[in-house]
Amino acid sequence: MTKNKKYYAVIMAGGVGSRFWPVSTPDNPKQFHDMLGTGKSLIRQTFDRLARLIPEENILVATNARYKELVKSHLPGIGDSQILLEPAMRNTAPCILYSSFKISDMDEDAVMIVAPSDHFIENEEKFLKYVQDAFEYCLESDVLMTLGIEPSEPNTGYGYIQFEAEGGDVKKVLDFTEKPDLETAQKFLERGDYLWNAGIFIWSVQSILKAFGSNLPSMYDLFRKGSGSWNSDRERSFIEENYEASENISIDYGIMEKADNVYVMATEFGWNDLGTWGSLYNKLNKDEQGNALVNAQAMFRSASRNMVSGPRGKKIVVQGLQDYIIVDTEDTLLIFPKAEEQSIKEVSKEAESKLGSS
Repeated sequence: MTKNKKYYAVIMAGGVGSRFWPVSTPDNPKQFHDMLGTGKSLIRQTFDRLARLIPEENILVATNARYKELVKSHLPGIGDSQILLEPAMRNTAPCILYSSFKISDMDEDAVMIVAPSDHFIENEEKFLKYVQDAFEYCLESDVLMTLGIEPSEPNTGYGYIQFEAEGGDVKKVLDFTEKPDLETAQKFLERGDYLWNAGIFIWSVQSILKAFGSNLPSMYDLFRKGSGSWNSDRERSFIEENYEASENISIDYGIMEKADNVYVMATEFGWNDLGTWGSLYNKLNKDEQGNALVNAQAMFRSASRNMVSGPRGKKIVVQGLQDYIIVDTEDTLLIFPKAEEQSIKEVSKEAESKLGSS
């Protein structure tokens, strides 16, 4: 796989991942943890994966200012100029615009991928081949590309992309749908013209900057005032003075659902967004009773289909439990029914108010 100096990446690493509490906390979110028991944190895996195709100096990390030292500890080889620090929580559109201006200043003919820092990708070879094909397409065409995942089930935890049936591997997007109910998801699969939305985007910097100018002009004008400060010692002060004034809006709502040059590439590379303990359980190896284990040592007695996570080397004994999430951290123990895992985010807030923050 040949690296190209025109290829750039932005890794989105500012989220909190509260559904993975108590491992993921506001001070140390899930992207900085070895959630899969591989010996590498999710952000490290994401960086290493992209670095097989993209020059390491062309990989930027967008994160909240509070996570600067965490990013540097997990990615010690990157420079401070590669870490885009958001001084305020403003969703995905502002930091993507920030990174696009910054990359355009480095190379106005660049193409870039925007990828989450905390997803699971099973077949990295296939993934990188899709990315390279999308890069080459976007070098030649004024399009905003997203990677769609061939759905294997009517999953209600993902957004969906409807595409125009005609065309080759790259198809025009007709509509985006947020997480549907089960009946709607089943209809999407029966129709055959829907893909899961993986939240992975590829475009040329000129195409995305033009899209911001057309669809979010006030935000575009705000950041355009930074011309001359990108990649200089003035960049940080400009961002600190202006970033908070940007609109709190996602790239999906702000650009992708408005623009008329949005296309999708249908892909399949063993993707999972690792949004919950249950989605992590689905991707882990299991014993004969269906128990999944991360990092800790465990003994299961009359126990099945449990998701267990603990510190490396910690000994955990589970007896008589079925379909539970059991998570042991330095200061918190969670024992929770898998069927009720959507409540973990709410429960973490209640636990913080009653028991103190972890």
